[in-house]
Amino acid sequence: MKVLSSLRAAKLRHKECKIVRRHGRVYVICKSNPHFKAVQGGKKKR
Repeated sequence: MKVLSSLRAAKLRHKECKIVRRHGRVYVICKSNPHFKAVQGGKKKR
């Protein structure tokens, strides 16, 4: 899984890629080609 500064480019790599928000992070998920996985957003400070 790559950490990217821009997920717009990651979504355009494959037409089955989806952007999902989980726990303050943004993920790119691709079930047909898991090589395209990506994440954006780090730890939250308390």
